[in-house]
Amino acid sequence: MKKIINLGILALVLISCSGGNKDINVDEVIKSKDLKNIKASRELVHKEYEKWVADLAKLDKAIAELDPNKKNPLVKTLTLKDTLFTHYIEIQGNVDTKENIVISPEFSGILTQVFVKAGQKVSKGQVLARIDDGGLSSSLAQAETQLALAKTTFERQKNLWDQKIGSEIQFLQAKTSLESQQKAVAQIKSQLNKTNVVAPFSGTIDEVMTERGKVVAPGMNLFRIVNLSNMYVTANVPENYIPQLKLGANVEVFLNALGKSYQGKVRQVGNYINPNNRTFSIEIALPNPDNLLRPNQVAVLKIEDYKNPKAILIPENIVQETADGSKVIYTTGNIGKDNTTKVTQKKIELGYTSGAYVEVKSGLGVGETLVTEGAKSLKDGITVEVIQ
Repeated sequence: MKKIINLGILALVLISCSGGNKDINVDEVIKSKDLKNIKASRELVHKEYEKWVADLAKLDKAIAELDPNKKNPLVKTLTLKDTLFTHYIEIQGNVDTKENIVISPEFSGILTQVFVKAGQKVSKGQVLARIDDGGLSSSLAQAETQLALAKTTFERQKNLWDQKIGSEIQFLQAKTSLESQQKAVAQIKSQLNKTNVVAPFSGTIDEVMTERGKVVAPGMNLFRIVNLSNMYVTANVPENYIPQLKLGANVEVFLNALGKSYQGKVRQVGNYINPNNRTFSIEIALPNPDNLLRPNQVAVLKIEDYKNPKAILIPENIVQETADGSKVIYTTGNIGKDNTTKVTQKKIELGYTSGAYVEVKSGLGVGETLVTEGAKSLKDGITVEVIQ
């Protein structure tokens, strides 16, 4: 209210100077406590104030146009060039390896020997531990003796049969006995091989979960073996990126924990959309030359989805929006000797954004001079002074 009264007093001064019909004493009007009179007085003051503001604006404009000492707005400019522009999709993923497993025994018994320790490198097929065979070795020796007898019997029966001596049934019985004994020996050897716990692939023993003398059985965890040479990254990507993601697309993988970036390629794109989060999975092959990658590390993926070898980029913060939603910027003409020139407002169409810059799809060309600083207060056609 105080603000209104002060403005009213100022307006009353103008009314008096302009020959108004009568002066209004705001304090007297308020003291009268006549609501109708107060409202009428306020309406009169408001009308005169609006007229005063409009007249003041006209006077300021006339002064600005006629004053020989007026100062033009100062601006900085940039001459546009084309450049290579690459846009990326940024998503979070997890590092993993297909060769990261926990080894369990295939045979029940006492663990008689453990040949490896955590951190040790092993080769595919290397024996990591041995389980007591429970008498299988003796059974194998006995079965091999019986196999040798069956083999000798069969060979003799075959020689006789070839000479047409003896009955066919004797030959067939000898043959059947040999084959049966061969299967028995093979079965015992297979069981005996299960007493050896072997590495399924080359890698590093990451953890030893057992010890010598312990009774083990199938399903129990003995060792964790990891191969860090076959790493990859998995991520879930929103379904609206399906058109941009192709097999073989280049991917930059950044690991915050290491502060390093790696280059990989998309080697698998999922064909299933998860209805819970509307995403599909992708897999990126990832080299690990320095052996720093580990399963379950968090990675930030920058997947290349657009490239323009001759793009025009401008700072995003200089783009203005008009009342109708159009995007506009200001360009300058030729700069005079006094460093002044006129600016032109141009509508532009924007493309992808990368960091602080945005791609201009249309409306600007190479060689044009763009106002980069001081553009917020400009209007189309005004004169500005360019800071060199």
